[in-house]
Amino acid sequence: MSAFMVFIREKTLDQPELEAYWAKVPATLEGRPIKILAAYGKHVTLEGPEVEGVVVAEFPTLEEARAWYDSPAYQEAAQHRFRGAIYRGLIVEGV
Repeated sequence: MSAFMVFIREKTLDQPELEAYWAKVPATLEGRPIKILAAYGKHVTLEGPEVEGVVVAEFPTLEEARAWYDSPAYQEAAQHRFRGAIYRGLIVEGV
C-alpha cells in the first residue's frame, strides 16, 4: 500500500542551514522508490496557523518511506533542516 510522507515548514530559523539541507537531499533519494508530488508550491491554509511550505512524497510502502527517513544519509542531511527551520513531518498510508 502506498505511503505519503508530508513535511510542513512552520517557521524558518536559519536560511543558510535550509539551503545546505536542500543541497544534500537529492543524493539521499538516489535509488529510492520515491515520487515527489508537491514541493513548496502555492498552497492554501484552510485551518490552523499559516505555514511557509509543504512537501508531499509518495513511496510504495510505509516501510520504504521509513527506511529513507531513517537512512544515515538522510539523517545527516536532516541535521541542517533541524537547525534551519521548525517542521512537522509524518507518514500516512494510502487507501
